[in-house]
Amino acid sequence: MKNTTYARHAPQAPSAAALPELHRLMALMTGDEKHSPAATSTLDALWVLYDRVLRVSPETVADRERDRFLLSKGHGPMAYYAVLAAKGFIDEELLSGFGGYESPLGHHPDRTLLPGVEIGSGSLGHGLPLGVGSALGLRAQGLTEPRVWVLIGDAELDEGSNHEAIAYAGPAGLDRLYTLVIDNSSATHGWPGGIASRFEAAGWSAETVDGRDHEALYAAYTAPHPGRPRAVVARVEPKNS
Repeated sequence: MKNTTYARHAPQAPSAAALPELHRLMALMTGDEKHSPAATSTLDALWVLYDRVLRVSPETVADRERDRFLLSKGHGPMAYYAVLAAKGFIDEELLSGFGGYESPLGHHPDRTLLPGVEIGSGSLGHGLPLGVGSALGLRAQGLTEPRVWVLIGDAELDEGSNHEAIAYAGPAGLDRLYTLVIDNSSATHGWPGGIASRFEAAGWSAETVDGRDHEALYAAYTAPHPGRPRAVVARVEPKNS
Protein backbone atom coordinates (compact mmCIF):
# COMPACT_ATOMS: atom_id res chain seq x y z
CA MET A 1 0.00 0.00 0.00
CA LYS A 2 1.19 3.47 -0.80
CA ASN A 3 2.25 5.55 2.19
CA THR A 4 -0.30 8.08 3.35
CA THR A 5 0.40 11.61 4.55
CA TYR A 6 -1.32 11.94 7.89
CA ALA A 7 -2.59 15.26 9.17
CA ARG A 8 -1.73 16.07 12.76
CA HIS A 9 -4.71 16.12 15.07
CA ALA A 10 -5.81 19.57 16.17
CA PRO A 11 -7.69 20.09 19.43
CA GLN A 12 -11.31 19.12 19.02
CA ALA A 13 -14.55 19.54 20.89
CA PRO A 14 -15.24 17.10 23.73
CA SER A 15 -16.13 13.66 22.38
CA ALA A 16 -18.43 12.57 25.23
CA ALA A 17 -21.49 13.07 22.99
CA ALA A 18 -20.60 9.77 21.28
CA LEU A 19 -20.95 7.73 24.48
CA PRO A 20 -24.67 6.90 24.07
CA GLU A 21 -23.88 5.40 20.66
CA LEU A 22 -21.01 3.40 22.11
CA HIS A 23 -23.22 2.09 24.90
CA ARG A 24 -25.79 1.08 22.27
CA LEU A 25 -23.13 -0.82 20.36
CA MET A 26 -21.90 -2.54 23.51
CA ALA A 27 -25.45 -3.58 24.38
CA LEU A 28 -25.58 -5.60 21.15
CA MET A 29 -23.00 -7.96 22.65
CA THR A 30 -24.57 -10.38 25.09
CA GLY A 31 -23.61 -13.50 27.00
CA ASP A 32 -22.22 -14.65 30.32
CA GLU A 33 -18.61 -13.92 29.42
CA LYS A 34 -18.88 -10.18 28.90
CA HIS A 35 -16.47 -9.28 31.75
CA SER A 36 -18.52 -6.10 32.09
CA PRO A 37 -16.27 -4.26 34.59
CA ALA A 38 -13.21 -4.96 32.43
CA ALA A 39 -15.06 -3.78 29.33
CA THR A 40 -16.56 -0.57 30.64
CA SER A 41 -13.35 0.49 32.41
CA THR A 42 -11.64 1.10 29.06
CA LEU A 43 -14.49 2.77 27.16
CA ASP A 44 -13.68 6.46 27.61
CA ALA A 45 -9.94 6.06 27.27
CA LEU A 46 -10.30 4.02 24.09
CA TRP A 47 -12.80 6.40 22.54
CA VAL A 48 -10.67 9.52 23.07
CA LEU A 49 -7.65 7.67 21.71
CA TYR A 50 -9.36 6.46 18.53
CA ASP A 51 -11.47 9.56 18.01
CA ARG A 52 -8.84 12.23 18.55
CA VAL A 53 -5.29 10.87 18.66
CA LEU A 54 -4.52 7.65 16.76
CA ARG A 55 -3.40 8.08 13.16
CA VAL A 56 -5.08 5.00 11.74
CA SER A 57 -8.32 4.40 9.87
CA PRO A 58 -10.05 1.50 8.08
CA GLU A 59 -8.33 2.68 4.89
CA THR A 60 -4.82 2.76 6.42
CA VAL A 61 -4.68 -0.42 8.52
CA ALA A 62 -1.83 -1.78 6.38
CA ASP A 63 0.06 1.49 5.91
CA ARG A 64 3.62 1.47 7.23
CA GLU A 65 3.20 5.00 8.58
CA ARG A 66 0.10 4.22 10.67
CA ASP A 67 0.04 4.35 14.44
CA ARG A 68 -0.14 0.94 16.10
CA PHE A 69 -2.54 0.16 18.94
CA LEU A 70 -1.91 -2.99 20.98
CA LEU A 71 -4.65 -4.13 23.36
CA SER A 72 -2.75 -6.07 26.00
CA LYS A 73 -5.78 -6.06 28.33
CA GLY A 74 -7.46 -8.50 25.99
CA HIS A 75 -10.14 -9.89 28.29
CA GLY A 76 -13.44 -8.07 28.19
CA PRO A 77 -12.89 -6.54 24.71
CA MET A 78 -16.46 -5.27 24.20
CA ALA A 79 -15.53 -1.59 24.47
CA TYR A 80 -12.75 -2.20 21.96
CA TYR A 81 -15.13 -3.89 19.52
CA ALA A 82 -17.69 -1.09 19.99
CA VAL A 83 -15.08 1.55 19.20
CA LEU A 84 -13.85 -0.40 16.16
CA ALA A 85 -17.45 -0.60 14.92
CA ALA A 86 -18.10 3.09 15.57
CA LYS A 87 -14.99 3.97 13.58
CA GLY A 88 -15.83 1.67 10.66
CA PHE A 89 -13.13 -0.98 11.15
CA ILE A 90 -15.73 -3.73 11.61
CA ASP A 91 -19.40 -4.14 10.72
CA GLU A 92 -21.91 -3.32 13.45
CA GLU A 93 -23.81 -6.46 12.42
CA LEU A 94 -20.98 -8.59 13.80
CA LEU A 95 -21.52 -7.39 17.35
CA SER A 96 -24.61 -9.47 18.07
CA GLY A 97 -22.61 -12.65 17.39
CA PHE A 98 -19.97 -11.78 19.99
CA GLY A 99 -18.37 -14.92 21.40
CA GLY A 100 -20.23 -17.24 19.03
CA TYR A 101 -18.55 -20.27 17.48
CA GLU A 102 -18.40 -18.75 13.99
CA SER A 103 -17.98 -15.12 15.08
CA PRO A 104 -14.67 -13.31 14.50
CA LEU A 105 -15.36 -11.43 17.74
CA GLY A 106 -13.86 -13.74 20.31
CA HIS A 107 -13.54 -13.26 24.05
CA HIS A 108 -10.00 -12.17 23.22
CA PRO A 109 -9.25 -10.25 19.99
CA ASP A 110 -7.61 -12.13 17.13
CA ARG A 111 -5.42 -10.13 14.75
CA THR A 112 -5.96 -12.65 11.96
CA LEU A 113 -9.73 -12.15 11.98
CA LEU A 114 -10.29 -8.41 12.44
CA PRO A 115 -8.92 -5.42 10.49
CA GLY A 116 -7.10 -2.94 12.67
CA VAL A 117 -6.27 -5.43 15.43
CA GLU A 118 -2.48 -5.53 15.76
CA ILE A 119 -2.00 -8.44 18.18
CA GLY A 120 -3.86 -11.47 19.46
CA SER A 121 -4.09 -10.83 23.19
CA GLY A 122 -5.29 -12.38 26.38
CA SER A 123 -2.13 -13.65 28.07
CA LEU A 124 -1.55 -10.80 30.49
CA GLY A 125 1.86 -9.19 30.49
CA HIS A 126 2.67 -9.73 26.81
CA GLY A 127 1.44 -6.48 25.29
CA LEU A 128 4.01 -4.03 26.62
CA PRO A 129 7.01 -6.20 25.68
CA LEU A 130 5.47 -6.52 22.20
CA GLY A 131 5.08 -2.74 22.13
CA VAL A 132 8.76 -2.29 22.96
CA GLY A 133 9.68 -4.65 20.14
CA SER A 134 7.36 -2.83 17.74
CA ALA A 135 8.88 0.54 18.62
CA LEU A 136 12.38 -0.85 18.16
CA GLY A 137 11.39 -2.37 14.82
CA LEU A 138 9.95 0.89 13.54
CA ARG A 139 13.08 2.73 14.65
CA ALA A 140 15.29 0.20 12.86
CA GLN A 141 13.30 0.78 9.65
CA GLY A 142 13.78 4.53 9.92
CA LEU A 143 10.04 5.11 10.50
CA THR A 144 10.04 8.04 12.90
CA GLU A 145 6.40 9.13 12.76
CA PRO A 146 4.36 6.04 13.74
CA ARG A 147 3.52 5.77 17.42
CA VAL A 148 2.96 2.53 19.31
CA TRP A 149 0.19 2.61 21.92
CA VAL A 150 -0.27 -0.24 24.39
CA LEU A 151 -3.29 -0.49 26.70
CA ILE A 152 -2.70 -2.53 29.83
CA GLY A 153 -4.64 -3.11 33.03
CA ASP A 154 -3.18 -2.22 36.40
CA ALA A 155 -3.25 -5.91 37.41
CA GLU A 156 -0.94 -6.69 34.50
CA LEU A 157 1.77 -4.88 36.43
CA ASP A 158 1.87 -7.97 38.64
CA GLU A 159 3.64 -9.62 35.68
CA GLY A 160 7.42 -9.38 35.65
CA SER A 161 7.58 -9.16 31.86
CA ASN A 162 6.03 -5.69 32.04
CA HIS A 163 8.67 -4.45 34.46
CA GLU A 164 11.43 -5.65 32.18
CA ALA A 165 9.80 -3.73 29.33
CA ILE A 166 9.41 -0.60 31.46
CA ALA A 167 13.04 -0.82 32.61
CA TYR A 168 14.29 -1.19 29.03
CA ALA A 169 12.15 1.40 27.24
CA GLY A 170 13.13 4.39 29.38
CA PRO A 171 16.92 4.22 28.95
CA ALA A 172 16.40 3.24 25.28
CA GLY A 173 14.61 6.56 24.73
CA LEU A 174 11.64 4.98 22.94
CA ASP A 175 9.74 8.23 22.66
CA ARG A 176 7.27 6.78 20.12
CA LEU A 177 6.06 4.26 22.70
CA TYR A 178 2.99 5.07 24.80
CA THR A 179 1.46 3.00 27.57
CA LEU A 180 -2.10 3.56 28.71
CA VAL A 181 -2.74 1.94 32.10
CA ILE A 182 -6.37 1.46 33.11
CA ASP A 183 -6.27 1.58 36.91
CA ASN A 184 -9.37 0.09 38.53
CA SER A 185 -7.58 -0.97 41.72
CA SER A 186 -7.09 -4.56 40.59
CA ALA A 187 -3.35 -4.80 41.11
CA THR A 188 -1.97 -6.98 43.88
CA HIS A 189 1.13 -4.84 44.32
CA GLY A 190 1.59 -1.10 44.58
CA TRP A 191 4.29 1.55 44.56
CA PRO A 192 4.96 4.58 46.77
CA GLY A 193 3.46 7.51 44.89
CA GLY A 194 1.26 5.34 42.68
CA ILE A 195 1.65 3.55 39.35
CA ALA A 196 2.99 6.60 37.49
CA SER A 197 5.97 6.71 39.86
CA ARG A 198 7.00 3.23 38.70
CA PHE A 199 7.32 4.47 35.13
CA GLU A 200 9.01 7.72 36.15
CA ALA A 201 11.65 5.81 38.10
CA ALA A 202 12.59 4.05 34.85
CA GLY A 203 12.93 7.28 32.87
CA TRP A 204 9.43 7.58 31.43
CA SER A 205 7.25 10.66 31.25
CA ALA A 206 4.12 9.74 33.22
CA GLU A 207 0.85 11.29 34.35
CA THR A 208 -2.25 10.14 36.22
CA VAL A 209 -5.67 11.40 35.12
CA ASP A 210 -9.38 10.75 35.62
CA GLY A 211 -10.15 7.93 33.19
CA ARG A 212 -13.65 9.32 32.54
CA ASP A 213 -12.56 12.91 31.80
CA HIS A 214 -12.16 13.18 28.03
CA GLU A 215 -10.33 16.49 28.03
CA ALA A 216 -7.89 15.32 30.71
CA LEU A 217 -7.25 12.14 28.74
CA TYR A 218 -6.65 14.07 25.52
CA ALA A 219 -4.26 16.50 27.21
CA ALA A 220 -2.31 13.63 28.76
CA TYR A 221 -2.16 11.71 25.48
CA THR A 222 -0.77 14.69 23.60
CA ALA A 223 1.59 16.19 26.20
CA PRO A 224 5.19 16.69 24.99
CA HIS A 225 7.74 14.15 26.28
CA PRO A 226 10.94 14.59 24.23
CA GLY A 227 13.31 11.66 24.34
CA ARG A 228 11.19 9.56 26.70
CA PRO A 229 8.39 7.03 26.39
CA ARG A 230 5.03 8.20 27.76
CA ALA A 231 2.72 6.53 30.28
CA VAL A 232 -0.82 7.70 31.03
CA VAL A 233 -2.52 6.15 34.06
CA ALA A 234 -6.30 6.44 33.72
CA ARG A 235 -8.01 6.06 37.10
CA VAL A 236 -11.54 4.64 36.97
CA GLU A 237 -13.95 3.31 39.58
CA PRO A 238 -12.67 0.22 41.47
CA LYS A 239 -13.54 -3.07 39.83
CA ASN A 240 -15.63 -4.30 42.77
CA SER A 241 -17.46 -1.05 43.48
